[in-house]
Amino acid sequence: MKKQERDQLKAEFKQALTEFVETLKSHVSTADEQWTVKGFIDVFRNIYTISADTKIVSKILEIHLFPRLLEFAAQHGYRIVLAEQQNYYPDLSFVKADDEGVKFAVDLKTTYRLPDNPEFCNGFTLGSHGEYFINRKSNKNIQFPYSEYLGHFCLGIIYSRADSEKIYEAKPHRLDELQSITSVISDFQFFVREKWEISSDYQGSSNTANIGSITKISDILEGNGVFKNLGEKWFDDYWINYGKIQITTPAGKVKKVSLLKEYLAYRGKDAKLANLMTRKPARKNNRRVQK
Repeated sequence: MKKQERDQLKAEFKQALTEFVETLKSHVSTADEQWTVKGFIDVFRNIYTISADTKIVSKILEIHLFPRLLEFAAQHGYRIVLAEQQNYYPDLSFVKADDEGVKFAVDLKTTYRLPDNPEFCNGFTLGSHGEYFINRKSNKNIQFPYSEYLGHFCLGIIYSRADSEKIYEAKPHRLDELQSITSVISDFQFFVREKWEISSDYQGSSNTANIGSITKISDILEGNGVFKNLGEKWFDDYWINYGKIQITTPAGKVKKVSLLKEYLAYRGKDAKLANLMTRKPARKNNRRVQK
């Protein structure tokens, strides 16, 4: 497939997906911006509030949105292939029903606003920069080889978490109390961006080879990542080589390149092309980057 055709297909898919996510807030929100999911119900009509644990919230949101995603895929002539394993990339593969050579990777990402700095979110990872990212014909931990996807997208959900003191109750609620239950999350913000548009130049987790996102919410929504002035090719090149190149500092010490400005200088490019980003402020409690 020619590059012009690939770019056109990607632009059309991105536009359609962007328009689609603008409809999702009303699907998951009440009139007062709370999550419409209040908890779990048993056969005796008891409702148990759910935990605000990020992994639990993320999984339930995925279940909540999946029927709408299926509708979107069908309307635009795609079928969805789910990741066969939990650690596979991506969460969803959109495959054109009449041309299986047209595929798009869509990862669902959820993160919460920092309560003490709500203009920032906790951040999330953007997939591995390991084997399947380096060897783009590889089938390791990926649904289809990386090179088969015409585009790699993040469908993101940013939300606010309720005060834990307001939502933690061991006592179950009756069904007629449903409207009085405080949702564990609220104030949703949906977005669609290509991975490279919201990438930082540091890993998203310390113990795994994952790409980290930027964390300032306005920058995420605008696609104002560190590679903004460089494009996807440099995003790929940087992360394929992340932590592999060694340089000698002016002080005579040898160190691995782990910043984009260092990498650009090593490649003979102007380091100022690295888009400046604002890191999230340090927090007193432990920080965890979400899936």
